[in-house]
Amino acid sequence: VQLQASGGGLVQPGGSLRLSCLASGFTLEYYTTGWFRQAPGKEREGVSCISSSGGTGSIYYTDSVKGRFTISRDDAKNTVYLQMNSLKPEDTAVYYCATDKAPGSTCPPLSWDIWGQGTLVTVSS
Repeated sequence: VQLQASGGGLVQPGGSLRLSCLASGFTLEYYTTGWFRQAPGKEREGVSCISSSGGTGSIYYTDSVKGRFTISRDDAKNTVYLQMNSLKPEDTAVYYCATDKAPGSTCPPLSWDIWGQGTLVTVSS
């Protein structure tokens, strides 16, 4: 049972990246999935959340990424994506995905139980 985050890299300001969170050993659509980030010297913050397919269907974004980031799910690929557009230097961080273990949950879940390894996003010219 694990999550694997990927898709990070170096991009210029205004550019785009798509992060992927692939689940193995369990069916991701049954659970709520979130993206988090941690910039150097700062605390981890929640970026986006998508409820389980059996939940309310709610999606959440932190204010600083609204209108620029889009979270989505491909159940056939057991993957949740974070499409990041109009990237800014302040988006530079290690990005993590996480999920809970309560089927049918919604954003935010009671706890985040399974974490992927981080993927580094660097926005710089």
